[in-house]
Amino acid sequence: MLRSWSLKLTITDTSGLPVYLQIAQQIMEEIQRGRLAPSTAMPGTRELAEKLQVNRKTVILAYDELIAQGWLVSEQRRGSFVSANLPNFNAQPQTSKTSKQPANVVEATSHPLLSYQSPVDGVIDFNDGIPDSRLIPFNILSRAFRHALIGSSKGKSLGYGDPRGTLALRQSIATMLNMERGLSVAIDQICIARGSQMGIFLAARVLTRPGDHIVVEQLSYPAAKEAFRSCGANILTVGQDKHGIDVVALEKLCKQHTIRAIYVTPHHQFPTTVIMTAERRLKLLMLAEQYDFTIVEDDYDHEFHFSHHPVFPLASTNHGGRVMYVGSLSKVLAPGLRVGYLVATPGLIDRCAKEVMLIDRQGNSITELAVAELMDSGEIKRHIRRTFKVYNERRNLLIALVKKELREYVTFDAPDGGLAIWLRLKEGIDVEKVAEQALKHKVRILPGTLFSESAHSVHAIRLGFGSLTITELEQGVLALRTAFQTAL
Repeated sequence: MLRSWSLKLTITDTSGLPVYLQIAQQIMEEIQRGRLAPSTAMPGTRELAEKLQVNRKTVILAYDELIAQGWLVSEQRRGSFVSANLPNFNAQPQTSKTSKQPANVVEATSHPLLSYQSPVDGVIDFNDGIPDSRLIPFNILSRAFRHALIGSSKGKSLGYGDPRGTLALRQSIATMLNMERGLSVAIDQICIARGSQMGIFLAARVLTRPGDHIVVEQLSYPAAKEAFRSCGANILTVGQDKHGIDVVALEKLCKQHTIRAIYVTPHHQFPTTVIMTAERRLKLLMLAEQYDFTIVEDDYDHEFHFSHHPVFPLASTNHGGRVMYVGSLSKVLAPGLRVGYLVATPGLIDRCAKEVMLIDRQGNSITELAVAELMDSGEIKRHIRRTFKVYNERRNLLIALVKKELREYVTFDAPDGGLAIWLRLKEGIDVEKVAEQALKHKVRILPGTLFSESAHSVHAIRLGFGSLTITELEQGVLALRTAFQTAL
């Protein structure tokens, strides 16, 4: 059969594939490009072998592979042809090579704080309150990991386990919560998560049905809002002041909508660092009972409270199962270790476990066992005491620096706890211009607008100090003063 075209195939020694598979793969690609339409006659095996300068048996193997997969068909005495059952790729509408995403893919949120930003050399990053991983006692941590690995190997416990987390870590966390935070929980009320964000997401998954109304504060943690939104929630916002969430406005919302849950950070309100007063806490619990909604309490940075003993969580009250409590050990150790937990009723925890089974089957049992050893031996408590002194020193320095260098531009209330401070800009100062100028002077800051659900600008800045040394704090504030001067 006479063919007016030549099949262009290339054989290389560096592809790692056998030659016959290289031939088969390239023929499949030619079919998908539309160059070889259905029913097109293929070159004879002898002809193609001579052209490619390979053994004919190699081409026969390639054709046999394509026939077995349904790309080609062989007809006796006529030769091999592209299968007539394949779609005609040449007839499909051509799209731009840069437009690869299918139309039905749901777009992810484009919020700046939900996209990873690589550290930039020379830039001082006043983040949202990340701890300093340089303070980790690596020798103690590595010893705990070694014990966990050896013990698991000898005990043949490196296989699949409980999706709620290892028994040892759940027991250690239950003991800590009961003894130090006033809770009364059993191990069947705890689910281990890969950080508090996963705990929030699990809470969103088990609480939210599409169309449900979820309440957050006007200024709140963006990743938490998006976790609920990803589950189909309608996000409603309520204001806040120096006493915490506006419970009067919340009650009005409850009368207008059926509220499924509310997400709050009462211990150190994110991002403003305000502590919710006892009166507001009791009113919030009463509203949860009256209007039948669940409170998702994110108790981040509980360990770092500098003025007095930390306030007990909402979950420590007699709340009748209406509080889901999210905590983390990542801030105590390092975000990269990814250890968080969720506390709820046994029924909700069982539902969380089913969600874990769908995500990654279970957590990292080695990490969980290592952290349990650190908790039981008292090493984590000793580490908290050591880092507490460091963070308190950095907090006090930053407060003094802001008072000295930025008093013309900002006002603030010294936070009682947490690893960040909230600066309110004086009237007439454009926070976006300040952020732009700060970056030019090798300082990254987080404008308050990033934490708002509305499109209106928030004239404030959240400055995280936990991950910055004394020198970095001094240099950063001086550069920030220059940024303010330039922005005016």
